Amino acid sequence: VLTVAVSAASGAAAIVSAFPDLAPFKVAVTIVFIILLMLGNLRGIREASIIFGLPTYFFIVAILVMIITGVGKAFFLGTPVDIEVTFAQPAKDLTLFLFLRAFSSGCSALTGVEAISNSVPNFKEPAQKNAKKTMVLLGGIVFVIFGGVCLLAALYQVIPLSNITVVAQIAQAVFGSGSAMFYVVQIATALILLLAANTAYNGLPQLMSLMAAHHYLPHRFADKGTRLVFSNGIIFATAASILLVIFFEADTHRLIPRYAVGVFISFTVAQAGMFKHWITKKTGNWRHKAIINGSGAIITGIVCIVIGSMKFTQGAWMALLAIAVLTFLMMRIKKHYDRVKDDLTLSIIDARNLVFKRI
Repeated sequence: VLTVAVSAASGAAAIVSAFPDLAPFKVAVTIVFIILLMLGNLRGIREASIIFGLPTYFFIVAILVMIITGVGKAFFLGTPVDIEVTFAQPAKDLTLFLFLRAFSSGCSALTGVEAISNSVPNFKEPAQKNAKKTMVLLGGIVFVIFGGVCLLAALYQVIPLSNITVVAQIAQAVFGSGSAMFYVVQIATALILLLAANTAYNGLPQLMSLMAAHHYLPHRFADKGTRLVFSNGIIFATAASILLVIFFEADTHRLIPRYAVGVFISFTVAQAGMFKHWITKKTGNWRHKAIINGSGAIITGIVCIVIGSMKFTQGAWMALLAIAVLTFLMMRIKKHYDRVKDDLTLSIIDARNLVFKRI
């Protein structure tokens, strides 16, 4: 739900940055994006590599062009800012608390890489090797784009503003505010963020159907609609994300702290679960795999603690409270279905008595 809210709000922020007149309607624009995603998924849209690939390549090319052009202008046509002067003073005041806070903010920007691990069966054979190659390629792309944008932000002395995104400020400085490339970068950013929101529509309804089948959610979430999609899960994700967008006024700075802590909790649980799996089953090269997953659990656990503590007052406490409340509710739902099952189950004696009565 937070993925939908954060991604849609970020996409709306990119559009508002390109068209400032829409600023008063940012919440409305975000809600329209979410509703469009809901309608598309209710119609039975399926993942297609071409449909999802083109906006991704469009975004990568647009950002790379911006990075190359911006760095070229800075170093060959004159650096806009003296880098040594820019970084000299903050370096003296850098404390452990500031470093951890920056670290926790940066971690939220790197979430999403788990999508490859979740989709290994969808790769062509040999699936595992192709997934590894894709993960390495993704790491390289993230390093170049994220590092390049950070470099441009330092070169052009960009600071966070409430009415325009950092990427939009960089695009303005590099291409000019009214140039075609400025709008290209903003549209590409909005598209890639909407695709990120759509991944939640692919995963959450299926997850809710599995949980419903195991009696941890109402059974209606396991029912498919006329288009053979889990309509109730899609509608639930839409309604919940719209409520979040309205409550937090589509402000990504208020939504992301709640999003990041939940993401790294799930990472930690997944890695710890795989570690338990290997030491319990002890099949194949289990020691090597247990070390990898155990190390992953420790690392992601540390990150989770850092984010939870650094972002606690910024809203992480709400995510932690929501997880506890949802867990309690799901356990109560499970007990309800177990109780109903017991009430509807006939004992051997009751069954015999019923048969004798009928006879």
